[in-house]
Amino acid sequence: MSFQNRVAFVTGGTKGNGLGIVEAFAAQGVKVAVASRGPEVDSVVAEMKEKGWDVIGFRLDVRDKAAVKAAVEATIVAYGKIDILVNNAGVMECAPFLEATEENLNTNLDINVKGPWNVTQCVLPYMVKAGYGRIITLSSVTGDYVSDGGDTAYAMSKAALIGFGKSLAVEFAGNGITSNMICPGCILTPMIEKYANEQEPENPEHFIELLRQGVPVGRLGVPQDVGYLAAYLAGDEAGFITGAAIVLDGGGLIPESKGL
Repeated sequence: MSFQNRVAFVTGGTKGNGLGIVEAFAAQGVKVAVASRGPEVDSVVAEMKEKGWDVIGFRLDVRDKAAVKAAVEATIVAYGKIDILVNNAGVMECAPFLEATEENLNTNLDINVKGPWNVTQCVLPYMVKAGYGRIITLSSVTGDYVSDGGDTAYAMSKAALIGFGKSLAVEFAGNGITSNMICPGCILTPMIEKYANEQEPENPEHFIELLRQGVPVGRLGVPQDVGYLAAYLAGDEAGFITGAAIVLDGGGLIPESKGL
């Protein structure tokens, strides 16, 4: 794939799936603006620079549209454009439905839904002006395909991103812009490890093993798997793919006899 002179803006890019995506892009020569609300952004970016990758970092919360706008404008100053946007920043705050608080609901919706809304509104005008763009939004199999009890707010937020991405695909197809969603299944990320600790605090490794047993390919996914798919969708070779929600789960949704 050819990524000569391409520039990407990736949210939640310092760990988990976001880090896998940043690494896949940077290894292909993409210039990457890495955004994260965590304090580790400076050290992560410094490590990437040591590898010879052309990256810059921003510490921001996607709920703060003014901060997002400033980071996008700074990226334009540094690199002149943004060709690729990856809406990856997200949270998984779970609670039984009748015990879930308004704060629980708002956290999921504000970060997982309003966050991509804010970032995309700030980036899209530059893509429209350039007549080119690749928007990749990280949804999940949870919400659009499956769910467990207690996942209501999270599932709702992730399902909303499918409609978000499909609408963008139609509205901006004439501007040379594609919009696709990646729907990961069980990817071994800090988010999954946190969830395992919540579900089985005395033996989270057992919970992880149960997840692995439900994946036909025999392993959990890793962030690099997400990165490889994102890199393909970000390339010119994927120009005829738009509005797609691509499941990346090692076949986890398929078995009919699951749980028997």
